[in-house]
Amino acid sequence: MTKGFDYTVADSQGTLVEPLSPEEFDVQKYVDYEAALLEGNAVFWESQAGVAVYRRFRVPQVFSFGCRDMKQSLAWQLGALEKSMDYKADISNFLEPWYGIGTVAGAFGATYKWEERNAPAIAAPFTSVREVLGREIVPIEDTDIGKRTLEMIEYFLDKTGGKIPVSPTDTQAALNAASFLIETNSFYMEMFDHPDEMKKLLSIITDLTIDFTKKQIELIGDALVLPGHGFASSRKFTGLGMSSDVMVMISGEQYKEFEAPYLQKAGEAFGGAVFHSCGNWSNNISAIKSVPNLIMVDAAFSQETDPDSNPPEPFVAAFAGTGIIVNARIVGNAETVLEKVKRLWQPHMKLIVVTYCKTPREQADVYDEIRKIVE
Repeated sequence: MTKGFDYTVADSQGTLVEPLSPEEFDVQKYVDYEAALLEGNAVFWESQAGVAVYRRFRVPQVFSFGCRDMKQSLAWQLGALEKSMDYKADISNFLEPWYGIGTVAGAFGATYKWEERNAPAIAAPFTSVREVLGREIVPIEDTDIGKRTLEMIEYFLDKTGGKIPVSPTDTQAALNAASFLIETNSFYMEMFDHPDEMKKLLSIITDLTIDFTKKQIELIGDALVLPGHGFASSRKFTGLGMSSDVMVMISGEQYKEFEAPYLQKAGEAFGGAVFHSCGNWSNNISAIKSVPNLIMVDAAFSQETDPDSNPPEPFVAAFAGTGIIVNARIVGNAETVLEKVKRLWQPHMKLIVVTYCKTPREQADVYDEIRKIVE
């Protein structure tokens, strides 16, 4: 039976692992493991349809209090990479210099607030879009938040010899980033009251994001994987993954006016736009598809993944035959995963099944059954 969302679990998509120091981690073993998957990644990426399986290892500490200490963050992530090799999959995991989601806000003078045992948070410092536009803006790389992220990348590369795949940090779409700057009650009204000023801010945010992402990519070099963060990523993939969680709070028409042009512009710089939103955004699929260079979307498809998960059928109707990848996150047992895959798959779909199976044996069984479904 499919389980509901367990609110007692801090991170339903998380996997607990034992941290591993860089000295303990077998770099060459992981290099060989990743290399064995890359040809298949390239074939999948260039195809118009097909299925790939990704067993995501998201370590809860890395995406909460652990990001404050880059040494601890790396140790947890290396522990995850070590464990991931036991799970049958088509796409490898990667390192991420995650340091909260307030990256862009730092360019406008916002700083992180830390609560013990929690991730850093941004308390929106402004009450209007005009107030934000009146601020002095600095490049993200010159902010404390930006410097910290770049330092993490350098540390990760140094300790792994630049051989282990690394993605850019968690990238927020322009409207999401703006929502961290303007107090919530005012933020949504500003789209009605001052639409031109809001669009000006979104354009500035997009340029800041592009510039900082290019800085990260330049630093990462040959270790780069895309689209990054919560998406299955590979050296053979392209595009920039951006979180658009405000999508569930606005209409499709508002999305097309206030987000789609900026998602498109950011995507153009990196080989395509890649969309994520939490929650059930299936009613706004047409708005997302309006982004001309859209190459991948991410969604939750089980209640264990998200309490307001998406129904599969609208995604099949919208994306079959388009070549746009659906990155389908499915937390749950084998029965749950396979039931969702059967509803998501048809021969013209391009699908990445993201699993969270508890054991290598369960993962292997699920992997084999997925292959039977799509053959």
